[in-house]
Amino acid sequence: MQGKVAAVFGIANHRSIAWGIAKALHDSGCRLALSYQNERMGQKLDKLASELGDPWRRECDVTDEGAVESFFGELREELGGLDYLVHSVAFAKREELAGEYLNTSWDGFALAQEVSAYSLVRLTRHAAPLMEGRNGSIIALSYLGSVRVVPGYNVMGVAKASLESSMRYLATDLGPRGVRVNAVSAGPIRTLSASGVAGFTDMLQYAAERAPLRRNVTIDEVGKAVRFLLSDDASGITGQVLYVDCGYESMGM
Repeated sequence: MQGKVAAVFGIANHRSIAWGIAKALHDSGCRLALSYQNERMGQKLDKLASELGDPWRRECDVTDEGAVESFFGELREELGGLDYLVHSVAFAKREELAGEYLNTSWDGFALAQEVSAYSLVRLTRHAAPLMEGRNGSIIALSYLGSVRVVPGYNVMGVAKASLESSMRYLATDLGPRGVRVNAVSAGPIRTLSASGVAGFTDMLQYAAERAPLRRNVTIDEVGKAVRFLLSDDASGITGQVLYVDCGYESMGM
């Protein structure tokens, strides 16, 4: 991956799944382009940047079409093009994760969909022209709540289902252009976004007790799996969801 350019969206701190991915790509020689949502998040990212070779980074609100267009426009001008895109972005109002799903508000539903699912479409639309002729590859981060009911996940599970479906449609659109699109469904990891899920500590313990490997997955393991799917070693794989969860998804419980 030496000399490849990878845009990574979703680093909040050193516990982020996106951080594990960025480290794996940096260790393999990728030149990183990182985004941050606002000035406060940018200051946090600046403190981590030295561990990634002081990468190129710009502010980008994924719900703002103009901001996304500007991000990739500057990336083209300064880095020349793009090989890999990593979407590790998700958000829902805390109150929409609690109680019964049937009480989900339209505003909460729409927000979760825009940030967690439609943003993949928006980012891909602007990234794809920079990837043509470069065997480009795109990864979205998902979770088991997309296909199973997970208590306390509610509207986010529906958004992840939308994300995975969008991934497959994007893979179909971009396949003729030589760009692959896949998703990695990671097991539960103690991240900033996970803190909004009620009973998350119990979820971690439950998964660790029942997964074939009898433990939880790490951000480093997810990072290595994403690196594989982005690389030419996975050149024949597109439109797929890879579970990286110590085998938990395979269990019937």
